[in-house]
Amino acid sequence: MSPRAWGMLLVLCGAIFLEGIDVAMLNVALPTIRDDLGMSTGGVSWVMSAYVLAYAGFMLLGGRTADLLGRRRMFLLWLTVFLVFSGLGGFATEGWMLIVARFVTGASAAFMTPAGLSIITTGFPEGPQRNRALLFYAGTAAGGFSLGLVIGGLLTAIDWRLVFFVPVALAAVILAAASALIPRDERPESGGGFDLVGAIGVTGSMLLLVYGVVRLEHPADGPGWTIVAFAGGLALLLAFVAVERRTANPLVRLGILRSGALVRANLGAMLFAGSFFGFQFIAVFYLQEIRGWSTLETSFALLAVGADAVLAPTLTPRLVERFGNLRVILGGMVAAAAAYALFLSIDGDTSYVAMFPTMLLLGLAFALAYGPLTIAATDGIDEDEQGLAGGLLYTAFQFGAALGLSTVTAVLAGAGGSELDGFRTALIVPLVGVALGAAVTAFGPRGRPTLGSRHPPRSLRPASPQEELS
Repeated sequence: MSPRAWGMLLVLCGAIFLEGIDVAMLNVALPTIRDDLGMSTGGVSWVMSAYVLAYAGFMLLGGRTADLLGRRRMFLLWLTVFLVFSGLGGFATEGWMLIVARFVTGASAAFMTPAGLSIITTGFPEGPQRNRALLFYAGTAAGGFSLGLVIGGLLTAIDWRLVFFVPVALAAVILAAASALIPRDERPESGGGFDLVGAIGVTGSMLLLVYGVVRLEHPADGPGWTIVAFAGGLALLLAFVAVERRTANPLVRLGILRSGALVRANLGAMLFAGSFFGFQFIAVFYLQEIRGWSTLETSFALLAVGADAVLAPTLTPRLVERFGNLRVILGGMVAAAAAYALFLSIDGDTSYVAMFPTMLLLGLAFALAYGPLTIAATDGIDEDEQGLAGGLLYTAFQFGAALGLSTVTAVLAGAGGSELDGFRTALIVPLVGVALGAAVTAFGPRGRPTLGSRHPPRSLRPASPQEELS
């Protein structure tokens, strides 16, 4: 790659690193924020839920607007919004202010992230060069999340508001560099305007469905509004499909979902993310509530998962070239299942040495699965739909993460017996989730060209080294 191409890639990696570190640091700071702002435990959980709700709810719209209105334009605009509202969160004096700020920050990330991914998938030629760029990108995202756990603990020990102000400084640097290094793109010809009805339908549907999932975390509130949210979300989704089938210029071309490889990649991403984030919640619960570890000790304990930041750009590209995406993704799913199974034997006084294999296996699993799933979800998709493909993928990741967290929380709340028994019962959720992910990867729908594609996707089939290098 040319120096300018490397510069562009580093800027985009900086943005996804920013998104990962922002979420991870806030996770660690929530108990301190709750105490300082006088919020209830249920109230402070909405600080995270508001972000997830907006992120998943607007992601599909964000990906498509990048295709229609310009990727660079959308990336810079929403990075600016991210910067502003992250800073406003740091000045919050009441809980509702912080929740509003996090909702807008999540919405800005939903537009910024698929725009950044589609800049990579359209800026690098399909094949080994794009694969390496995507794996480097995925490793940076994972590294941001892993390092954010530790940095968040350090900053919270000083002042929790730094958790919001540090991303502002980082975002400002990335914004300045992106303005100089990301090439200008011409505004695509939409050929008939923006599908406003479709945009409202899909965004409303995603918001309601994710809200229903988030409400699963609060079983004591009763099932009424949860059922209403799911019913409303499904009704809007059906209405959206009906509108897209009839409109001349749909927001989402439904034919893209005829790609078996794309559908399999998104289902795998949803199940893998759900299992991973569900396990992370359980691990934090175990270390802090059962073992009595401090926030900083917990952060350092989970740091071994950050091995994926090193493995993803170094080991994974070689494995993909040698074995193809399918086998590498499946290997990641199996490694995650082994990690969760090992943790089932943990008791109330297990040493960290005994926990370490689980953390290391999870780092390996993330390195093997996350990047290749990104490749698989965008391979073979036409350039003018790369933003949509990225939006679909990140929607799957976020929806899966919300579902995994909510299911684990509900199981912990309803489990009988001791805290340790509840922890072991909840651990079955990520184990089953990743097992389903492995089954989808191995036996899901096979690759099939999307209508209008120039060539069929090849990411989710075994490939020889010669095929991967062609």
